Amino acid sequence: MSATLSTHVLDAVNGTPATGVEVTVFSQTGAGSDGQPVGSGTTDDDGRVPGLVPDGLDRGTYRIVFATGSFFERAGVRAFYPEVAITFVVDEDRHYHVPLLLSPFAFSTYRGS
Repeated sequence: MSATLSTHVLDAVNGTPATGVEVTVFSQTGAGSDGQPVGSGTTDDDGRVPGLVPDGLDRGTYRIVFATGSFFERAGVRAFYPEVAITFVVDEDRHYHVPLLLSPFAFSTYRGS
């Protein structure tokens, strides 16, 4: 089995793609585990990371971590969350999309398509 993964980060305050956000995907290997990195990259001008997990994802639990603190720091914006971590389950051989709507004091996500 091999599923694919994409993400899209949007700056909800400015209504624009969030460029330059570092993103890392971890495979969760057990309860309470920090996991092993399986892919990483930085959002492009459209807020996306091409080839985020080049080898695909097997069945299991994963965590995608967005380095939001450094993104806001570069913009000169004080923010509450230094990172956003979203844990999700891969249980089918399909494409998974994990978008992030971001502001300095809130974030939102959903299971995309």
